[in-house]
Amino acid sequence: MKDIAALRQGRMTTPEDAIEALKDGNARFFSGQATRPEADANQRRAQIMGQTPFAAVLACSDSRVPVEIVFDQGLGDLFVARVAGNVVGDSELGTLEYAIRHLDVRLIVVMGHEGCGAVAAALLPEDDLAREPEHLRRLIARIQPSVRDLPPIRDKKARMREAVLNNVRHQAATLREQPVIREAEASGQVRVIGAFYEIGSGAVDFLTEEEDLRV
Repeated sequence: MKDIAALRQGRMTTPEDAIEALKDGNARFFSGQATRPEADANQRRAQIMGQTPFAAVLACSDSRVPVEIVFDQGLGDLFVARVAGNVVGDSELGTLEYAIRHLDVRLIVVMGHEGCGAVAAALLPEDDLAREPEHLRRLIARIQPSVRDLPPIRDKKARMREAVLNNVRHQAATLREQPVIREAEASGQVRVIGAFYEIGSGAVDFLTEEEDLRV
């Protein structure tokens, strides 16, 4: 079992390797050529020895956004935190800090998606939001700063896409301000990037450059 487990070690040695693996996997998924990597019985048992994910993903809880499937990755490849609106809170931050310090991931991805209900809620008037439960209002409040000053966009779909992208940028910026993540980025251990998943096409657009991530 130790020999099988060791085969996974060091599979991705740089953040760039990890980005390419996710891009390649998504290309297989949206083109209908997904490999659906499934571990055999020995590989599943070997994972009891430990986990070696190469990337951590902060994604939305939306049932239409199954992260491992979208990136065509198998068991043990991705360390995924999911919460409505892919927002950064204490639990999500602690999860990602664990991934950096104890799992040696090479990449952190903040992934939003087409038609996000939490982002749509953040665009509603305050009177409408006042009728929502307390904890849901608190979650939506973490999204509101990213959509408050949207430019006027008449096309509703385009406006929602821009709102979701702004939220991705905002949450990524929040992560990058945290000491553990800032230190890991500065050392070259990880990169923090953004992503936007189109439910209709299955394609993921990656935000990898500083200009793409600028709030």
